[in-house]
Amino acid sequence: MRGLLFDMDGVLYHAEDPIPGAAEAIRWVRQQGIPHLFVTNTTSHPRASLAEKLARFGIPGSEDDILTPCDVAAAWLRQRPGEPVALFVKPAAQQAFEGIARVPEGAESGARHVVVGDLAERWDFATINRAFRLLHSDPDATLIALGMTRFWKDRDGLSLDTAPFVALLEHATGRRPLVFGKPSEAFFGEAAARLGLARQELLMLGDDIVTDVGGAQQAGLKGAMVRTGKFRPSDLAGAVRPDAVIDSIAALPAWWRETAR
Repeated sequence: MRGLLFDMDGVLYHAEDPIPGAAEAIRWVRQQGIPHLFVTNTTSHPRASLAEKLARFGIPGSEDDILTPCDVAAAWLRQRPGEPVALFVKPAAQQAFEGIARVPEGAESGARHVVVGDLAERWDFATINRAFRLLHSDPDATLIALGMTRFWKDRDGLSLDTAPFVALLEHATGRRPLVFGKPSEAFFGEAAARLGLARQELLMLGDDIVTDVGGAQQAGLKGAMVRTGKFRPSDLAGAVRPDAVIDSIAALPAWWRETAR
């Protein structure tokens, strides 16, 4: 292993609370000169906001240290100019898609691509039905999923993420989604390319056994599970077998030194 990928929420912090020892662990990683990238399925905030959040928790860095599905999807869409897009993401995340043609607000037809992210409480029947109508009106319209995370851990408990709403639209339209976030192979491949490393040289640390660990392994990386965030002991009894399990990111330096022996 030569490089590291870090999930953010659940690994570095819980919502607005830092994971104890996270800042120290990342400081150690940087002191060792280990190439790394923060990879998240978060679609509710732009990279600048995420970088500011990390800085508040003692992990300074730039937007270039962070990879999100919005950035990867927007780059793909910019290669297809003139193909209108309907965005189902929070307003703060829409800046990643600046300069890309969009259908009028409220339109129920005319979109070549329907982009679905985490709308949280903004999801209601009218909104999900509009996404359905946009896809149904054009048999060639692409359903784009900004990640396939099933749920995440908020301060008040577990909450639905993007995948359930994508699955609903897939079932209703028969349209297979094009996934740009974890666990897609393309997303992990982009992370490896940005670090200039081969996939087998990378270890992904996450709290989601399916999207983080399983997705990384399917893409040719190693996957390590942390016992923080939404981790549950039952995660270790399923089909996905992590390459490593550590109590938290705080234990990473000791684990890395032991593994490197």
